[in-house]
Amino acid sequence: MLSPRVLRSASSLICRGFSMSQMCRQGKAPDMAEGNTFLLVSNVRNRLREIVGASTNWKDHQQALAERASLSQYLAQSQDELPAKTMKDSAIEAHLPLGTQPALREKYLNYHNSVRFGRILEDLDSLAVLICYSHTWNKELKRSPLSIVTALVDKIDMRKNIIYPDCDIKFTGHVTWVGKTSIEAKMHMFQYHDGAYTDVLDATFVMVARDPENKRAAFINPLKPEGPEEEAIFQQGEINKKRRVELSTASLLKVAPTAEERTLVHNLFLNTLDTRTVSFRSRILPPNSVWMEDAKMKGLEICHPQERNIFNRIFGGFLMRKAYELGWANACAFAGCRPTPVAVDDILFQKPVEIGSLLLLSSQVCYTEGMHIQVRVHTEVLDPLTRQHNTTNVFHFTFHVEKEVPAVVPQSYGESMLYLDGKRHFDEMIRTQG
Repeated sequence: MLSPRVLRSASSLICRGFSMSQMCRQGKAPDMAEGNTFLLVSNVRNRLREIVGASTNWKDHQQALAERASLSQYLAQSQDELPAKTMKDSAIEAHLPLGTQPALREKYLNYHNSVRFGRILEDLDSLAVLICYSHTWNKELKRSPLSIVTALVDKIDMRKNIIYPDCDIKFTGHVTWVGKTSIEAKMHMFQYHDGAYTDVLDATFVMVARDPENKRAAFINPLKPEGPEEEAIFQQGEINKKRRVELSTASLLKVAPTAEERTLVHNLFLNTLDTRTVSFRSRILPPNSVWMEDAKMKGLEICHPQERNIFNRIFGGFLMRKAYELGWANACAFAGCRPTPVAVDDILFQKPVEIGSLLLLSSQVCYTEGMHIQVRVHTEVLDPLTRQHNTTNVFHFTFHVEKEVPAVVPQSYGESMLYLDGKRHFDEMIRTQG
């Protein structure tokens, strides 16, 4: 994949000839001018439907997915049976011409005259799936026997705070690492402004391949790096995998906090004791602080067929958008001002969400530092007949605001674990972006 520097240089050269034109001033990229051939973001999901044979009609869609069971005969019995692919095989460029095609802006525009970041999350999720299908595509088959679904959003790092609603956007991406049944895809987002493309964000998604009925894992094509640059990219994928395993092993849901973290929690506890009493139960809120219990926000979604993905379940991008918007509202209410996203990381897709589910979303400000707010959003489905709750996703968002925010203070042990988990995610964000 061409480096972001090369892409920016090429677009700058193109624009110099148009430097005084209305095109450059209004954020209209020359490579998105009428007559040029390119993949539109709005067509990505249509392309995916063609690849798996899904229908846009709800009734036909169900029948088409039932017919996919016959594609199991085309699955490889081992990875050795599949030809190796290169990073170029999965390289994709998709355009979102908000400057060139004003009619598209309505869907993306927010109240603050910027772009709805939740919509960008939806587009990234669809694009990651298409990138992985491009890697595994077999030209001899009319339809892919694989069901490729999002397992994890490893991280999304913002490179720019403002996304303009009237400037063209370009996404590029390709597969960067492959296991036996899992794939890592990395994407970059650029926006055309002041005569050149500039970096907006980098995103890393981890996808898994399953059989046509989405019941068991399926083998995928190995990846063959070409040259030192691609080899370095692949090795970074190996490092990312190792880091994810280490973080999972050290999860506070599995092991006790470190000695340093235990000391931090105890100090937080001591700071809330009422010195006028000799009681562990008498707690007071320190100055410029908010109890974690009072930094929550909840939401509910009824999962209609309109939000289904190509496999007849709720689209992962829709879940990310709803979780982000609730987390953003939670941070906004907590800070009393508009927050901007800094990072998204460690989004787990534990279980699929079925059509017709009642989706419960719970957002919690779990850590703050300076002008940053760390928010955790937990989603679960409720079966109204059995009243059982099942966790489907956990989301982590880091926001920045233009003023110092109060500290959040845990009261219970469970809240203290949320606090430490939030601090871990925040510290990791500072480490990787610093």
